[in-house]
Amino acid sequence: MPQVITANRLRDGAVVYFGPNERWVEGLQEAVLLPDPESVKSTLERALVGEKANVVLDLFAFDVERSGGEVRPIHIRDAIRASGPTVRQDLGKQAADLQPAAVVENDDVSI
Repeated sequence: MPQVITANRLRDGAVVYFGPNERWVEGLQEAVLLPDPESVKSTLERALVGEKANVVLDLFAFDVERSGGEVRPIHIRDAIRASGPTVRQDLGKQAADLQPAAVVENDDVSI
């Protein structure tokens, strides 16, 4: 089963994926798809450079499948990490598909 490598970016905690040219990307669809255990092992070794350089932390590989031309996580934990929080659909990565919020004229907060 193919796998993808993920981690959390230290600067802001965002979920990121190991992408082409050994760069960390935010979108799962941009991640390098690793077809076999040997490629996972060698790519994890290269990805550890980002952890040693304090760019990312908590690297791990997870199972994915290709469905309808898209890469999809097999397990719910990885699906939640890819799409954002489950409690509010207007927050996180899933909110990108929603209409923009109403324009606020100022940022005053009423107490």
